[in-house]
Amino acid sequence: MGRSQAIGRGRDPRFGPEADDAGCTILHVDMDAFFAAVEVRRRPELRGKAVVVGGLGPRGVVSSASYEARRYGVRSAMPAMRARALCPHAVFLPTDFSEYSAASAAVMRIFRDVTPLVEPLSLDEAFLDVAGARRLLGRPALIARDIRARIADEQRLTCSVGVASSKFVAKLGSTRAKPDGMIVVPAGQVLDFLHPLPVGALWGVGEKAAETLHRLGLMTVGDLAAAPLGMLRAALGEASAAHLHELAWGRDSRRVVAEHVEKSIGAEMTYDTDVTDPATIRRSLLALADKVGARLRAAGHVGRTVTIKIRVADFRTVNRSRTMPTSTDVAREIFATSWTLFEALRVGEPIRLVGVRVEGLSAAATTSRQLTLGEPERGWREAEAATDALATRFGRSIVGPASLLGQTDHRRTENHPHSTVVPLSDPPTPS
Repeated sequence: MGRSQAIGRGRDPRFGPEADDAGCTILHVDMDAFFAAVEVRRRPELRGKAVVVGGLGPRGVVSSASYEARRYGVRSAMPAMRARALCPHAVFLPTDFSEYSAASAAVMRIFRDVTPLVEPLSLDEAFLDVAGARRLLGRPALIARDIRARIADEQRLTCSVGVASSKFVAKLGSTRAKPDGMIVVPAGQVLDFLHPLPVGALWGVGEKAAETLHRLGLMTVGDLAAAPLGMLRAALGEASAAHLHELAWGRDSRRVVAEHVEKSIGAEMTYDTDVTDPATIRRSLLALADKVGARLRAAGHVGRTVTIKIRVADFRTVNRSRTMPTSTDVAREIFATSWTLFEALRVGEPIRLVGVRVEGLSAAATTSRQLTLGEPERGWREAEAATDALATRFGRSIVGPASLLGQTDHRRTENHPHSTVVPLSDPPTPS
């Protein structure tokens, strides 16, 4: 389906792409089924099929599902076993955050070509303030249309956009526009848009709060807006009542904050069965360090503190950290520190989950790095950057540490026509 058909199809024409966008300078752009869409982009044969991305083992959860899978009830955060029961014919794929981070960085660059006021919320969504771009690029709805066209043409992905006068309403608009659509909520018709929605559409209304409101007979946002504030306070508490009352009347004064700095970048994996073998733990930490290093480089960050997370069979969790002399984005260095931290723990119990995280982030472009004595000027950093370039073209799985070759338990493996295994960041096997 083309974009012109998708925009506003089957939706209230009062909020279509040609609606009055005067004063609607806030955009919320949300990628459609992002992880699944990126997988379909590199595997065109999956287009039109049910695709589920996430943990594949009995303890795994769904990270993303294509709209073909969602028709069977598959949703994000659902246990993978439940997803298989609902949609047994789906194609189930493990997550590849390096690939998603690279796609996200490309999309965010498109946003920043439009305005410097971009506030990412996650890999697949962001707020934009386009007030300063109107003179050059036109009215907000036209800017939103152009963003959607660029993402489709340059990245072969689709997104949904809400155009409104506030962040809250813009985010609701993008949700209502899904998939592959656009909604403009005119500043003078915010309540017409809001009040028919179910109370569960409001930020801060989870399942329990929705049940409480339903018991009070409050089914829509309009019902909540008309309810006495005292009744809401008694049911929800002072803070929640005031928050929801403001949202129900469309009041949200928050601005788009461009200087959103990530505090850490990490990855973790849960084993299908508890693990005691040190060699298996080592391979897991190596794979996680490889993933974290790639994500750091994709985001343009380096970090000084490496943290490992270990969860044992009875769910007790231990975290250990070490701050390095200089900041890094090199997987080999991240792994070496992670393995040293793990060895010092001397865990004697079966392990359920391991994680690696790098904290104390700063911009790689403005962070100087002190070479250690005898270290060559070019080495692992350049080698890993070269693997990033290969991954961008052929996919992340074609190159990596040699000790991960053939490992199918915790790491994505593919039969790729250009597959190459390079012994990157592959320290000696522990004794």
